[in-house]
Amino acid sequence: MNLLNCVMLTNFSKGISKMNGWILRRVSWLSLALIVLICVDVIMRYLFSNTKTWIIELEWHLFALLFLIGSAGAMAKDEHVRVDLFYNKLNPKRKALVNIFGILFLLIPWCIVIIYTSYNYGMNSLHILEGSPDPGGLPARYIIKFSIMVAFVLLILQALAELIGNLTVLFNKSA
Repeated sequence: MNLLNCVMLTNFSKGISKMNGWILRRVSWLSLALIVLICVDVIMRYLFSNTKTWIIELEWHLFALLFLIGSAGAMAKDEHVRVDLFYNKLNPKRKALVNIFGILFLLIPWCIVIIYTSYNYGMNSLHILEGSPDPGGLPARYIIKFSIMVAFVLLILQALAELIGNLTVLFNKSA
């Protein structure tokens, strides 16, 4: 592979990570909105013995968006959950091999399955203009269903960026 291709792949990888970091910073504000919404719900419920279905559903939707859309950014910042039995004791090249295996044989295939499935899930919901089955619930449930697909597209892009970074570590002569 020539130097120009390596630079282009590295720039692609950095661009994806930067984009997902930017998205993570924006999505993190949903946690503040979720806290405020939960506080309003608790006050309404315990002081006024009243709650609204749409508030409870909005709490679920914000929570889902926070974790779904934020997952690629968490991976970009290496703040995702990793089950570590031996990983921290490995040298950088072996860590890169473990990461490459995990990305190619676990993460990317599952992302593809979920993207395909969630697309159909969202399209079916859009086709019937699905809303909440509960009285007073939120309309347009297909929006949250399509967010599953968007989240996994971002995650697969970040997986490609991580793959490029790990291949760089693996084939770096100085490491």
